[in-house]
Amino acid sequence: METPKVFESEYRFCLILWEHEPIKSSELVQLCEEELGWKPTTTYTVIRRLSDRGVVQNEDTIVTSLISREEVQAAEISELVEKKFEGSLPAFIAAFTKHQKISEDEIDEVQKMIDQYRSETKHE
Repeated sequence: METPKVFESEYRFCLILWEHEPIKSSELVQLCEEELGWKPTTTYTVIRRLSDRGVVQNEDTIVTSLISREEVQAAEISELVEKKFEGSLPAFIAAFTKHQKISEDEIDEVQKMIDQYRSETKHE
């Protein structure tokens, strides 16, 4: 199943939800008012919209996520690489590293991810 699209303001909402879930919708309304400056109607509209798209669930006034932060981030990166770099991960990384300072620790971390991925795909 494809991860539903989560737009920027919805993502900020989801960050609050992921940190506090499961949470009563009334408490979520209060947090969104405090952290995002949203009116209650805005929060309830976003809950409904995300519920309709299968991102969150609002059952008996308790709101929970149906997809994780990592799933949303991965879908967003995949869409970015596909749209802006014709699906080429090396082109994306080249563009990113050309304009972004990367520390030795970050390089080591990425290398570990590559090594782990290589190891896992050899055993499949």
